[in-house]
Amino acid sequence: MGKGTLYGLGVGPGDPELLTLKAVRLLAQADVVAVPDKGTGEKTALQIVKQYVEGKELLYCPMPMLRDSTLWDRHHEEIADRICALLQEGKTVAFITLGDPSIYSTYIYVHKKVVARGYAAELVPGVPSFCAAAAALGESLCEKTQRLVIVPASGDFDDALAVKGNKVFMKAGSSVRRLQEQLRESGLLDRASMVENCGMATERIWPEFSEVKEAGGYFSIVIVKEPS
Repeated sequence: MGKGTLYGLGVGPGDPELLTLKAVRLLAQADVVAVPDKGTGEKTALQIVKQYVEGKELLYCPMPMLRDSTLWDRHHEEIADRICALLQEGKTVAFITLGDPSIYSTYIYVHKKVVARGYAAELVPGVPSFCAAAAALGESLCEKTQRLVIVPASGDFDDALAVKGNKVFMKAGSSVRRLQEQLRESGLLDRASMVENCGMATERIWPEFSEVKEAGGYFSIVIVKEPS
């Protein structure tokens, strides 16, 4: 029996209507749908695609948020083991991941391991969360020769504020206060907006980031526009 193919399937930020036609087709064709499981009970990616995977075999993949890189890598190795066993049987596996699989996705580490073992694996792009957030705000991300800087807000972002260009701070919920202070010091606070849980039932939009008074959820995006 020939080997199967793994698809790293970007399912967008939250709105099921933002699934691509290709994603819908591959979900229909998949023998197994791999579902990331952070252990919190919420399986956001599965909720987005649930109408397309009824009756499908689901493979739950534990992907807890870990600071220990050794344990983190071990989880990915174990997931790759399970997926490669399915591919060896000739099955097609669709691994669903929020947004786009090439942008801060934990899936990509599993993808690399599967490819390194000689199996076929493809990345299927999805709508990035920051593009959907800009649309929700009714704004462009960049125009003409403007630069766009993508920053993980969970890390050290002080140097990013010094870079010329519009900025997107991803996963900014727990960093709201720190980011507001840094933007205030840089004179950019009044040019910042935030979208929390974009495309989900719990979506909240703040055109003025300064009005956010508490930490947001994990899926919070702050967009900062440079003065024109």
